[in-house]
Amino acid sequence: MSYTGSCTCGAVSYEASGTPVIQGNCHCRHCQKSSGSAYTASMFFPHDAVKVHGELKSFRGAGESGTTEVLFCPICGTKLLSRPATMNGLTGIRAGTLDDPNLFQPAGDIFTRSAAVWDHMDPALPKFETYPPMG
Repeated sequence: MSYTGSCTCGAVSYEASGTPVIQGNCHCRHCQKSSGSAYTASMFFPHDAVKVHGELKSFRGAGESGTTEVLFCPICGTKLLSRPATMNGLTGIRAGTLDDPNLFQPAGDIFTRSAAVWDHMDPALPKFETYPPMG
């Protein structure tokens, strides 16, 4: 399967191939501030499965979920990708930048302890106060 997307102005596009390793919504404060909303919806692929067309700028920030590099279009500022240090080897695609955002199928909500009181999460999704148990 192939997932494609782009920034608001179209200067940067991407294609991710294969199956996402994980998909979910992060409600940590870093993601709230980065997205300007209640959470960041992302799907993660191995680094080498994501091909970018165009130039990106990056910002590295730290929050309760760890250090994350956010990659964005230098023209319009759209945040397209992320690389959390805690998810070594994976690149996250911001679901809202997909050409077909309906391909995003979240598996859960993480860092719910930081969720805003007005953030009405899908009750059908598993919830984790921080990261889910890995195993």
